Amino acid sequence: MKEVFIPEYLAKSKEALKKVLTDVQYHVTQENGTEPPHSGEYCDEFRNGVYVDVTTGEPLFQSGDKFESGCGWPSFSKPISPDVIREYEDDTLGMHRTEVRSRSGDCHLGHVFPDGPAESGGLRYCINSAALRFIPYEDLDKERRYSNLKVLFE
Repeated sequence: MKEVFIPEYLAKSKEALKKVLTDVQYHVTQENGTEPPHSGEYCDEFRNGVYVDVTTGEPLFQSGDKFESGCGWPSFSKPISPDVIREYEDDTLGMHRTEVRSRSGDCHLGHVFPDGPAESGGLRYCINSAALRFIPYEDLDKERRYSNLKVLFE
């Protein structure tokens, strides 16, 4: 896979986000929520394409790094670029985990665990569908700011 430059995307205010996100999207991204397992629209999505931050549009993951983990949430072996996410220690709910947040939107995406496929680096980015928007490969040119991502699929 090729690398691409991902510019920073602009974050919106919480007031603006309340107007454009669903209640579940807002809860997950802005209040560190979690959607119920097997309820997200992208759990079974395996077409070629990219997954972007629902709050900013910043590209985060691509379909070639998605795998079926059986956990109930979309799972990826890595982000499009390590620069598009931030990781933080999370000791809430009596567990020690690593939270994953988007770079530009600073929204909660999910968590990363060291139990992914060894051949892909051993990580499992367990991400809430509500934090993502999927753009199929064939639509990347329609949304001009994503045309450059087609190189990821060559």
